[in-house]
Amino acid sequence: VQLQASGGGLVQPGASLRLSCATSGFTLDDNAIGWFREAPGKVREGVSCMSSSDGRTYYADSVKGRFTISRDNARKMVYLDIIGLKSEDTAVYSCAVQWSSRCESRWYERNGMDYWGKGTQVTVSS
Repeated sequence: VQLQASGGGLVQPGASLRLSCATSGFTLDDNAIGWFREAPGKVREGVSCMSSSDGRTYYADSVKGRFTISRDNARKMVYLDIIGLKSEDTAVYSCAVQWSSRCESRWYERNGMDYWGKGTQVTVSS
């Protein structure tokens, strides 16, 4: 199983980014997928989750309206589109998979999903 995030970088406040997650070693169609972030000195937190069974999406309150999760099962890719970046969004972002088709009720907790991949650094600074 591999999950590799990419697309991070140094951006100014208010900028937009698209993070990508390349997956392999499992059937993306069958599993819920999520994005997490870990800022310096803080616990890893879930920012978004997407079920595979019904396409339902979930977001942390801090990112609602700015983050959009999507998936391309055929390409085995997961995306996180971000607009209106803020300094508090600075973190290492990684994608995760749940070994079930729906996002669990506590998907957003530090260990709320089953497997995490390597992350990509997003730094928001002027």
